[in-house]
Amino acid sequence: MAELSVLLVDDEQLVRTGLRLLLDGSDRIRIAGEAADGEAAIEATLRLRPDVVLMDIRMPRLDGIRATARILAERPDARIVMLTTFDADAEVLSALESGAMGFLLKDTPPAELIAALHQVADDRMMLSPSVTRQLVVAATDSRGADRRRLANARLSSLTTREREVAGAVARGLSNAEIARELFLSLATVKTHVGRIMDKLPAANRVQIAVCVHEAGDDKSGAPQDNQPLHH
Repeated sequence: MAELSVLLVDDEQLVRTGLRLLLDGSDRIRIAGEAADGEAAIEATLRLRPDVVLMDIRMPRLDGIRATARILAERPDARIVMLTTFDADAEVLSALESGAMGFLLKDTPPAELIAALHQVADDRMMLSPSVTRQLVVAATDSRGADRRRLANARLSSLTTREREVAGAVARGLSNAEIARELFLSLATVKTHVGRIMDKLPAANRVQIAVCVHEAGDDKSGAPQDNQPLHH
C-alpha cells in the first residue's frame, strides 16, 4: 500500500504523542501535522491537505463534529475518521451525518487503526462493531420511529437495483465487491452510487449507510460483533 499522510487532531498532547508514536512505527503512514482543536484542524487540513484526518470529537473552541462539517464544506474530498473514547448514540450519528468516513474508539488495536486509515483513504467507510451496533439500536430507540420514517421516505426514491446497491454500501463493500456480488460492471456500480447520493441526498458512502441502517433495511447486513464494517 502507498504511504498515507495523516493529520492528528486531539486537544490532549499526550494522546497526540501516543498516536504519533504508534503510527510513526508503520512505514505505511506519515504524520503530516497535528492540531489541538477544531479551528486549528480546519486550518491545518486546508493547508496540509493530508490523505486522512484523525479527529477527536470532544475538543475546546470547536468540536470535531462541527470541524468536520466545516472542512467538508470547503474541501469535499477530505477523508475524516472520528476517534474517541465514547460511543454514545447521539455522537455516533452526529459524527457520521457530518460527513465523517469512519468512527473508531481510542482503544482500537494499532493494526486495525492503520488498516482503517487506508480503508478511508480508499473512499471506504470504517465503523467499529460497537459503532455499527449503535446505528442499529438507534433505529429502535424513543426517537427511532421518526428517523426510520424519514430514512424509508428517502430510500423510496431509489429503484430496486439502487436499493440493492445502497444495502451493499451499508455493508461496507467496495464498488468492485458490489460489482462482483450483483453481477454488474464497475462503471454501472459507480453510476448507481452517484445516483443514490444525489437522490437521498448523501455526501458520501457513510451517509448512505446511515440512511439504510436507520430505515431498518434487512439488506444492510450489519456485521457481527467481531467483524468491522469494511470487508
